[in-house]
Amino acid sequence: MQGNRITTLGSETSGGSVYILNLVEPVDFDSSSAIGEMMHKTADFNCTIWTADCSYNSNRAVIGTNVGAALVNLETGMTSWVCRSKSDVLSQQLDPSGNVVLCGLRNGAILTVDVREKQERVSDRFIRHRIPYSSLGRQGPSSSKQWFEVKGNIYPSRTILMPSSVCSLVSLQSYDQYFLASSMDGLIKLYDQRMTKRGAVQSYEGHVNSHTRLQLGVDQSERFVMAGGEDCSLRLWSIKSGKLLFEEKISDSILSTVCWKRSERLVKTLNEGKSYEECLSRQNHSWGTWFGSQEGLFYISWS
Repeated sequence: MQGNRITTLGSETSGGSVYILNLVEPVDFDSSSAIGEMMHKTADFNCTIWTADCSYNSNRAVIGTNVGAALVNLETGMTSWVCRSKSDVLSQQLDPSGNVVLCGLRNGAILTVDVREKQERVSDRFIRHRIPYSSLGRQGPSSSKQWFEVKGNIYPSRTILMPSSVCSLVSLQSYDQYFLASSMDGLIKLYDQRMTKRGAVQSYEGHVNSHTRLQLGVDQSERFVMAGGEDCSLRLWSIKSGKLLFEEKISDSILSTVCWKRSERLVKTLNEGKSYEECLSRQNHSWGTWFGSQEGLFYISWS
């Protein structure tokens, strides 16, 4: 991506757009024209865009909308739908290979969608999958609704259902098939896609959430996961043990976004095709953490 990042805009009434924001040069926040020159519109959608993700070594991005998930070619602007759902796609995460995307839905489902091949169609429609709530250890929202329908190149056997809307997903580079997920009832869990029927591998206690789309942050060594809560506190857990290591109120507003600083050297070596473990062995880990709230953007340096 050569320093470019993707951003999305969405609206319930006017649809959303996908932009590329060039962050190679410093941002001049005092000049609206300069910021405008750094942004390039890639695609428009006639729907609400909730989330987006792109891999480090790919020119493709995926977006989550109120009608499903779509693949966007960031060079040509060409788009193709990979999943259709009546439940909004609120969170997404491409796996390290870039071939599979995890989609977290408003109804609590986490879908595994293959984006490598053209969608198989029956009578010009996506293949339909009816996923029973009972097979996921959960009852439907009503006695008349015992299953939900999704369309696309989906692995139904890998579907996971959390108790409430899925607001954040993070795939782990150093642990193949593992990913972290959080839902709007405050749950944070670690899953293995090879053993979805056995439930979560690890749980992380203490997170506070009831309805907000709060994000998870994972450090580059993948030892720690961090999240802000609705109680305006920042918390840090050990990914392996699940132990709560840090808890402190550091803001007067909700910390909705958190991010560990990731060095350009790590991104460069990943783009060169090096393994994640080899990339980490070549650099010193940075313990700087960014987080955002209504008060602004902040940075913490861990000692």
